[in-house]
Amino acid sequence: MEIGLTVVAHNKIGILHKITGIISKFGGNILYTQQFIREEDSGLIYMEIENIPDEKSLLESIRNMECIKEVEIHSTLKKIFGKRIIIIGGGVQVSQVALGAIIEADRHNIRGERISIDTMPVVGEDNIAGAVLSVEKLPRVGLLVLAGSLMGGKITKAVKKLKEKTDIYIISLNMFGSVPKVADLVVTDPVQAGVIAVMTVADTAKFDINKVKGKII
Repeated sequence: MEIGLTVVAHNKIGILHKITGIISKFGGNILYTQQFIREEDSGLIYMEIENIPDEKSLLESIRNMECIKEVEIHSTLKKIFGKRIIIIGGGVQVSQVALGAIIEADRHNIRGERISIDTMPVVGEDNIAGAVLSVEKLPRVGLLVLAGSLMGGKITKAVKKLKEKTDIYIISLNMFGSVPKVADLVVTDPVQAGVIAVMTVADTAKFDINKVKGKII
């Protein structure tokens, strides 16, 4: 069983090291962690952990540490927000893909799914290529949609690299450039692309993108 752990602590050296030490003593395996400074004198640490048999004792052990302001055990972000679809590209195209994706996600989420939609309207070959490569570092991503009128060059190289390193599906709009040639599926209508993106990752859908890979629809 996986749990989410959120700790608010004073911004001091060694806090993260001490927390991970306690988790290790309880036999926990850290699956994901994120930390950032929230205020000048405090930071927030979020972790997803598995194999904790005694959650209450873990909570008390961390709470008794010096410099701890708040600590809470809760559901993981994976359980709360579920799978993610990332949409990157030009503003108009991104908004239309998001429209289809959000409508379709709502239909599946009502049935118990957890699918969230993240958008990033961005222009410029370097910027888009960087955004594509960064998808590898994001948690819970099931599919990437590239929405634009022209994508190639460095963006195509980024797509190839992402596909080599991950099993994330990639849908491209039917656009100029070489990106459609390396995508798993090319969809002409942006709203339909959003719908298909959600159907691809949803457990409650019967659509199988592997049966239409390489096609243009």
